[in-house]
Amino acid sequence: MVEILLEQTTGTDDLVLDAFAGTGTTGHAVLSINHKDGGNRRFILMEMNKNIAQNITAERLKRVTQGYTYKDQKGNKKKETGLGGGFRYCELGVTMFDADGQIREEVKYNDLAQHVYFIETGQPLPNSRSPLRSTPVGFPQGKGAGRIGPLLGVSNGTAVYLLYNGILKDKKANGGNVLTRAMLKSLSKHEGPKIIYGNGCLLSEEKLRELGITFRQIPYEVKAS
Repeated sequence: MVEILLEQTTGTDDLVLDAFAGTGTTGHAVLSINHKDGGNRRFILMEMNKNIAQNITAERLKRVTQGYTYKDQKGNKKKETGLGGGFRYCELGVTMFDADGQIREEVKYNDLAQHVYFIETGQPLPNSRSPLRSTPVGFPQGKGAGRIGPLLGVSNGTAVYLLYNGILKDKKANGGNVLTRAMLKSLSKHEGPKIIYGNGCLLSEEKLRELGITFRQIPYEVKAS
């Protein structure tokens, strides 16, 4: 029934949202329709019960996309071919911003790093073992700083940096959260455009243009989505 409804109400490039995913019937239906008509429909499924989401919904979609083997009533081994496609499983944490538009105290450096990199590039944060994120000397590694260095990654030739000690919120010029000449010198080098997030900036607009830097101030220029 869900498949029939979606066939009648969606186009081949539509995005389908199911805020009460349950066992993943809607996702299954979308994958099935795409397999039939070659469409590129996508889906977002939301399920509050973690056990159901991990062990039933995600497992069902995995089998639907990749196929699976089973034994029939006579004990014969059978194989069901997958429909193709794929999905990404994500677990939501606390909201990034409070009612006043400030970043919540609970948000750790790694959480903000993933968010910042995604809104700038549309891509997930690169693997944490990437050599691009070596931590330069002088960057604060105190509580809340996490293990990711200021250089989060490079996408389409543009490097994305994050200067943020979310717990201490140290706004002193030498605290590691403010873009200064000394901080800039300590950052991992990149020959090309740079986007740097921080609590403040002591470099002039002229100097930023000269160095190919776009500075974004936390929290005011951290987009919600």
